Amino acid sequence: MRWILGTALAATAAFSGPALAQDCAATVSANDAMQFVEKELRVSRSCTTFNLTLKHVGTLAANIMGHNWVLAATPDYTAIATAGMTAGPANNYVPPGDARVLIASKVIGGGEETTISFDASKLEAGGDYTYFCSFPGHFALMSGKLIVE
Repeated sequence: MRWILGTALAATAAFSGPALAQDCAATVSANDAMQFVEKELRVSRSCTTFNLTLKHVGTLAANIMGHNWVLAATPDYTAIATAGMTAGPANNYVPPGDARVLIASKVIGGGEETTISFDASKLEAGGDYTYFCSFPGHFALMSGKLIVE
């Protein structure tokens, strides 16, 4: 009985903390309740290629409850999200050519996933980075911290 309980507690602890970027890759899940499941992501600056998979675990279509993953310096993310609303769906709600956008995925709907890659060595260790969904109105609830180590 102790082994079963201990295993269940260990499994619960493994999923309640920050997403760990093992092998220079991580998955962030988004749902129909306008939330990222993972609120924090740790990335090693030694990763010259970091693969991030965004997984929409909900069921609603992209035009109703679409999500993307956008990374920016924390002071810039609100302005980028606001500008993204006018950029529209053809631009995945990301302002085209905006140098403040460090990386952005396409918008996906329920049951879909997408993977993007970026060079984490170009990020500043200890820098202040926020990831968010720029679908109109989502950024207020859908954001998390990216910690570069």
